[in-house]
Amino acid sequence: MISRLLVANRAEIASRVFRTCRALGIETVAVHSDADADLPYVGEADAAVRLPGNAPSETYLRIDLVLDAARRSGADAIHPGYGFLSENADFARAVVGAGLTWVGPAPESIDAMGSKIGAKELMKAAGVPVLEAPAEPTEADLPLLVKASAGGGGRGMRVVRRLEDLAGEIAKAEAEALSAFGDGTVFVEPYVERGRHVEVQVVGSHHGVEVFGERDCSLQRRHQKVVEETPAPRLPDATRAALHEAAHQAAAAIHYRGAGTVEFLYDADTDRFFFLEMNTRLQVEHPVTELVHGVDLVAAQLAAAEGREVPAPRPAQGHAIEVRLYAEDPSADYQPQSGLLTTFDIPREEGIRVDAGFATGNEVSTHYDAMLAKVIAYADTREAAARKLASVLSRARIHGLVTNRDLLVAALRDPAFLAGDVSTAFAFEQAPAPHDAGAPVAAAIALAERAAAARTVQAGTPVAWRNVVSQPQRTEFEGDVVVEWFAGRDGYTVDGHTVVAAGAAEVTLETDGVRTTYAVRVAGDAVDVDSPRGHVRLTRVPRFVDPAAQVASGSLLAPMPGTVVSVNVAAGEQVGAGQPVLVLEAMKMQHTVSAPYAGTVTEIDVKPGAQVAAGEVLAVVEEEQQ
Repeated sequence: MISRLLVANRAEIASRVFRTCRALGIETVAVHSDADADLPYVGEADAAVRLPGNAPSETYLRIDLVLDAARRSGADAIHPGYGFLSENADFARAVVGAGLTWVGPAPESIDAMGSKIGAKELMKAAGVPVLEAPAEPTEADLPLLVKASAGGGGRGMRVVRRLEDLAGEIAKAEAEALSAFGDGTVFVEPYVERGRHVEVQVVGSHHGVEVFGERDCSLQRRHQKVVEETPAPRLPDATRAALHEAAHQAAAAIHYRGAGTVEFLYDADTDRFFFLEMNTRLQVEHPVTELVHGVDLVAAQLAAAEGREVPAPRPAQGHAIEVRLYAEDPSADYQPQSGLLTTFDIPREEGIRVDAGFATGNEVSTHYDAMLAKVIAYADTREAAARKLASVLSRARIHGLVTNRDLLVAALRDPAFLAGDVSTAFAFEQAPAPHDAGAPVAAAIALAERAAAARTVQAGTPVAWRNVVSQPQRTEFEGDVVVEWFAGRDGYTVDGHTVVAAGAAEVTLETDGVRTTYAVRVAGDAVDVDSPRGHVRLTRVPRFVDPAAQVASGSLLAPMPGTVVSVNVAAGEQVGAGQPVLVLEAMKMQHTVSAPYAGTVTEIDVKPGAQVAAGEVLAVVEEEQQ
């Protein structure tokens, strides 16, 4: 029996495993990098062990350090979570070799299914359809998909639409895969433009393999899932049964033990499915299965590891939808964001589950995945679950970082999604919800009230008081957003709005006869405005600009904090519009910084390996004169 369990992972999944352990009376141990020292999961554990450093390669991917942490903390079992070492057979062997209980499949199963290339051969031999690209692809075989053999989560994955790009995209995928998983092996397969990603949850023990339904994970960005649900919508019953049976056969063929997921690509037009891979670990999206089938999958993992029987699955009841809330900017090609999470408040209501890795006041670093939390809704029907989830997300207060929240809300309310018309191309076709025109007005009034409250003299004088009014007050925000307003003894006057109530933290406006109350939070020049209409993030423009803060025309700025991987040009070199100048790595993804126009590189201010801050000048390109 397990008495003290160490989770060889971080953030949300560590908290999730700890929750089940507490319910079962199992003591817990956390490991953390320096960057993660203040995250909630560290304080939730009974004991915590520091892994010196920040990069995954020097912390969470160090087998020796994790085993030493288990020894020092007295842990007798290790749960790998997902990502990092979770599908590393050598790690599993090392855990078992150290006399500890490994909460996962046998190393031989990881070997069999951990390599996507080897797993495809195994499935092909078992008669399960697989996708294969020809050894020498031609234009007729496009588009193609380059994938990492040893991992997932969208890392090491690239879509290729031109044959001349294939070699370069393979090289980028290899670099990403090596950084994220320690294995740069990749392979190429056909890319189905509007396929559906349907996966089947299995749990194996010495009593056999149980199937806990399927999940649809088709809504993705950058090949990483963002919306998952169960049961899969608009899936014929015969196809559903065939998927379950294929997954059962896959797990049984390798005598699988523990939780695992068999992933398929489903072509709805032809009602055919193809084996993609088997994840020999717990999936990020496991909560939807738990809610619909009434099972604790972490408890099932622990039961299998202890040699006990896994409970039989309950037939599906109701519907569950999960979204992944990321610190990323959908308007800037989903660039990951880092920095201080000044407010992080998601309503906890009946039918809503929040699995979070961060809390208000936490710092989101550049070293790891940008997921802040998973928010899950459970209801009797799919439509009710989608409506409930969209409502909770729209009312969440998330300040300090740009997130994909508006994109998720728009997708959940999209008629096509509600009709079950989902595919892997769906997320890229959605647009963020429009901003509320009243939000800047509320921000301007709140800033005025805040300034009035900070006065140390003439506190009784009305805001913006003038004996002779000559012009309105102006509050400017980035993006050419300007609010003009008047104020005096009788309150505020704003064209198009009536200010019903004003305060430094809350403003009520009446617009076209409709009253809306806005909550306003100010942090430096950042102003966050929340209302029933959603969230608007504004940045106040200072009245006077420091000349030292200006940058030269043609400056290429770092879009986010990160590490310079490569510099592709030299000072004095001619470049074309869109030509790659350098490559940054942040949150395990590589980002190319390109020339904005044709010209000459006049400065290169960084070298490979340099750490850069967001907004830092990387290079300067002088535009070519026509």
